[in-house]
Amino acid sequence: MDAKLVNPIIDAFMDIMPQMGFPIPKRQRIYLQDRNVISNGVTLTVGFTKQMQGRVVYNMTEDTAKYIASTMMMGVPVTKFNELVQSALREISNMLTARAATNFAEMGLEVDITTPQLIIEEDHTIKISESNYLTVEMEVGYYKVDIALAVDRNL
Repeated sequence: MDAKLVNPIIDAFMDIMPQMGFPIPKRQRIYLQDRNVISNGVTLTVGFTKQMQGRVVYNMTEDTAKYIASTMMMGVPVTKFNELVQSALREISNMLTARAATNFAEMGLEVDITTPQLIIEEDHTIKISESNYLTVEMEVGYYKVDIALAVDRNL
């Protein structure tokens, strides 16, 4: 994976979250993992196509997902994952990844994104790479979101 492809995704998170009413995110650490993402409870997966291939997985606990959905819905309390809550989570992942695609376009890469896939299940395994991928830990409002990245230029 080309390290230059990480920053547009991190930049998208840093830019979009405050616009949606969240505190300014903080990057905690970046580390390599092998092939599979193990869900922390809620995962949102979005793919990249055209001049890039791969996926980004937003991985978080149920409490973090409820916080994000509640903030997206102007503070409405979230107690369960009904359709409205699931829609808010898909929308934020769509907004984050669409901004990343715009950032890639500014680098000269034509990129489309796929429809977000939402999985609510702890310890669910998602294979996102044939080898290593990067995970970026982000903190937003004392909650943690792991962003798993397995992307490369499609030559």
